[in-house]
Amino acid sequence: MRTCEHPGWFPRTIAAQQSEGAAITTGVGAQGDPTAAWAFSETFLTEDVTLLRARERAAQLGCASVSPGTGALLQVVAAALRARAVVEIGTGAGVASLWMLRGMAPDGVLTTIDAESEHQRAAKLAYAEEGVPVHRTRTIVRPPLDVLPRLTDGAYDLVLVAIDPHARAEYVEAAVRLLRPGGVLVVVDALLGGRVLDPDRHDETTALVRRLAHAVREDERLVPAMVPVGDGILLAVRR
Repeated sequence: MRTCEHPGWFPRTIAAQQSEGAAITTGVGAQGDPTAAWAFSETFLTEDVTLLRARERAAQLGCASVSPGTGALLQVVAAALRARAVVEIGTGAGVASLWMLRGMAPDGVLTTIDAESEHQRAAKLAYAEEGVPVHRTRTIVRPPLDVLPRLTDGAYDLVLVAIDPHARAEYVEAAVRLLRPGGVLVVVDALLGGRVLDPDRHDETTALVRRLAHAVREDERLVPAMVPVGDGILLAVRR
């Protein structure tokens, strides 16, 4: 794997596509409006009371939760995989968990890991309100890097990384190891709300996220894509 040679590699890639005549059609005007298209994608599906309550608890706890557009994408990926074995690294208050559980196979099991016990309590409340059978979730209150080495290699359909960017590279490497061939890696907040696209941003967090995205893109084990929903979603399929 190669590391990112320049912090502006995202903007240069976009500029290169534009110079080659690449066009983006959003259907929101003659010239297209990517911002409006993003906003439409975030409201395409309406969250119900259970999701809204989980989102409220996340706000009260001060923990991040995925956007509605991100949640909808997670549900689609889980459904396309007919996922039966999913790992979530960073439970939060269970918003992403609910979206994935709705897409997973009826007998699928979600293993969700978070070091904060209050996060797991909030997530369990969300599962109960959703009516998720107890045997379909396995909640683990421990630092993820203590847990991931104990999980079975190549046994999981989907791994979601939704946790601190500073340790994210280690989580992603563990996630790739856990995925079966054809399994999907999802990394949320992969564009940091657009900060990764700003060539003038050189702070440590932005640099780390850029390097990770570049490493995933260059990893021969993976087939990657960057999806501009939420704060950016990095997707990759395990070969």
